Amino acid sequence: MKILGIDPGLQVCGYACLRTDSAGDELVEGGVFRTTTSAEMEVRLNQIAQDLSAILEKFKPDYAAVEELYSHYKHPRTSILMGHARGVILQKCGEFGVEVKSFSATRIKKSLTNNGRASKEQMQQSVKFVLSLDKVPEPHDVADAIAIALCCANSLNAAKMILGS
Repeated sequence: MKILGIDPGLQVCGYACLRTDSAGDELVEGGVFRTTTSAEMEVRLNQIAQDLSAILEKFKPDYAAVEELYSHYKHPRTSILMGHARGVILQKCGEFGVEVKSFSATRIKKSLTNNGRASKEQMQQSVKFVLSLDKVPEPHDVADAIAIALCCANSLNAAKMILGS
């Protein structure tokens, strides 16, 4: 099974394709796509749509795992901007027929580190350890996308165990 983890952002979107089976989890590819910060909003959203379409076409994932929106009362604009990017991501997954699973940042962190408030560095180290990578994934957007995909894999495997399939 292939899971595409996506760390949504308007400036930088992290992505990671994870292959998971009874033998374990394997990172197929991870990276980022960036928008032109000086471009108008609609142009930036279109860049995200085009980049994600290419990724979905390339990997043909069974699932896409996306971080849920988090809103901090001191920075409401950030969550609104991220919501635009997340909306494009969800729409593209729908267009490609890819089922989306959403996870809170706390759940993602807890699934890898057992600490819902783990730092970016702790997450990078955990991803490196879990997948036996040579070095920590950088930038942190890639590590976040990998962590989102791993959280999804853990969730799907737990559901299979409960259902006995």
